[in-house]
Amino acid sequence: MKTKTPLRWFFVVLVVIALVALFGPEEKSLGSNVRIVYLHGAWVMAAEIAFIAAAIAGLIGLVGRRAAFHNWSAALGRTGITFWVTYLPLSLWAMQANWNGLFLAEPRFRLALTFAVVGVLLQIGLWLFNIPWLTSLANIVYIVVLRIAFAAASNVMHPPPSPIFSSGLWDVIFFFVTMNVLALSAAYFLTRWWIRVSESAGQRTPNR
Repeated sequence: MKTKTPLRWFFVVLVVIALVALFGPEEKSLGSNVRIVYLHGAWVMAAEIAFIAAAIAGLIGLVGRRAAFHNWSAALGRTGITFWVTYLPLSLWAMQANWNGLFLAEPRFRLALTFAVVGVLLQIGLWLFNIPWLTSLANIVYIVVLRIAFAAASNVMHPPPSPIFSSGLWDVIFFFVTMNVLALSAAYFLTRWWIRVSESAGQRTPNR
């Protein structure tokens, strides 16, 4: 029962996110459909923060030879790819609801799909090999390559800077920040669950 506790909290937070999303402030042109955009934005941001945290934990593990940080890097990497993969359907839903069609050739969506496939295969491979230093190193390389690729990608349906934070609408900004906090809370509980799954499977990282 102990190993299921973080996962239970993860699903509780998901329910809260779904309920809170129903009451998001509407937008002049997109109306209530903008709530999907809020959720989509918070979800992908949680994925990226998990990837960055995995890289930081991995770097500390590599430099300091600390087994606990290798464990966190592995768990955070799995959380990041879980959020990244599940953000893709939200992206498609946002496209369909707000623009009445799926723009699958959109550069950043194509990149996101590519990194989802690569990320899933990578995390499965790292799980099977279970080499702590390799997992940490791979998580560092993954987020670096991801950020370089997206920095060079064209912005078609994702105009910079962030339209939410540059809108000046404090109710919208506050709501989006709230959604991000909730998504990060869900990511935390999922990460804790991944750690417990690894420990119960006898994959506790050796101190090397």
